[in-house]
Amino acid sequence: MRVATLGSEDDFDGWRDTARALALASVPASEVVWQIGEAPQDLFADALPAPLANAPAFAVPRAFVELARSAVCHSDPERFSLLYALLLRIRENPRAIEDAADPLVRRLESLAKEVRRDIHKMHAFVRFREVEDDAGTRYVAWFEPDHHIVREATPFFARRFAAMRWSILTPRLSAHWDGEELVFGLGAARADAPDGDPVEETWKTYYSSIFNPARLKVGAMLKEMPRKYWKNMPETALVGELISGAQAREARMVETSRGRIGGNALAAWEAVRAEAMGCTRCDLYKCGTQTVFGEGPLDAKIMFVGEQPGDQEDLAGKPFVGPAGQLLDRALGEAGVDRKAAYVTNAVKHFKFEARGKRRIHSKPSGPEIDACRWWIDQERVLIRPPITVALGATAARSLFGKAVTISAMRGKPHALEGGEAWVTVHPSFLLRVRDNREEEYARFVHDLRTIGERAKALA
Repeated sequence: MRVATLGSEDDFDGWRDTARALALASVPASEVVWQIGEAPQDLFADALPAPLANAPAFAVPRAFVELARSAVCHSDPERFSLLYALLLRIRENPRAIEDAADPLVRRLESLAKEVRRDIHKMHAFVRFREVEDDAGTRYVAWFEPDHHIVREATPFFARRFAAMRWSILTPRLSAHWDGEELVFGLGAARADAPDGDPVEETWKTYYSSIFNPARLKVGAMLKEMPRKYWKNMPETALVGELISGAQAREARMVETSRGRIGGNALAAWEAVRAEAMGCTRCDLYKCGTQTVFGEGPLDAKIMFVGEQPGDQEDLAGKPFVGPAGQLLDRALGEAGVDRKAAYVTNAVKHFKFEARGKRRIHSKPSGPEIDACRWWIDQERVLIRPPITVALGATAARSLFGKAVTISAMRGKPHALEGGEAWVTVHPSFLLRVRDNREEEYARFVHDLRTIGERAKALA
């Protein structure tokens, strides 16, 4: 049995040098015990092989080095043995690291992933507080990592806050930056870190002002920012109040959209529309010029739902005003359906596009983007309460039914939908793109609209 002693819990360089010497001596992984520091050793343990000056070099894939550098920082006591076992395997087969189904590779990848996530949490949730010492102002933070990440994570703060003097205290290890050098010292206790400073009230005011209920997802927030980090973050003292306030605000909006507050449907619609103007539920708000909400009479018997605003709709702030909208108007006229009596909207409220020179080319919304915007469609349907809702294209159908469907399977017949029924047909933009049988496809589209118009009259 060989005992390999490392200098610290995250001693990657020490592990690498020792593992290389062991591998060159062909020592099996089962015969190596890894320990940290000067722990008691087995009296019957064999000495480690001395590094050989002229030992033949061997290379390992870069992916293994990156994996090992992260996994070494994990708190799993078996990490050094697992990495050495994989190193021996890679010496025989350099491509062993590529076998994602291998249990050993999978376990080490999981350890590395947890370390990377812990580093991300440290970068995101460290909060400095101002204190005064003999040298002037110093900023001190307290953090409790799950793994041995302090040496790996703190250079980020040295780069980001290079002009500050700061210390990050953790139970196992502390990091200190004086503006020029990053040094590490002994761990600390929570009592060694300050509880607050005058800057916190300003920070809380700022946080409250940027808190946006339109993008609030409590489950996702707790997954990304677990409660264990809250006690060290000044803004989290406000989270409970902000969540309850946002939920109450949303509930009032829903009630308003149902016409239960004052009975004013127009005011209810305007309230929902105004809220949608600031929506950031998905990243598309960064893409489009503005939110393009639905429009039309609030007592419409038919609601048409398209995919998303196009280039002209994005600039005008109105749905279906571009080429597809003009074609829809013509088809509705031929079908005997009054466009002015219908409510028109889109499943996604922001224009998603790819820039090609000065042109903005339509890009299909993703599933998460469609799902994020369903809240607004639901509010429009609750407010308008149309007997018939028409999905123009597959994206609109997914929004209404909550799952992907095919137009061919759904077309030409009514489908149950809460508060009414749904019909599915093609999007007018499809008719602009189709080359073969364009007249036949257009005639079929007009037939769909005529059938829907007659159904609306029958329901009325």
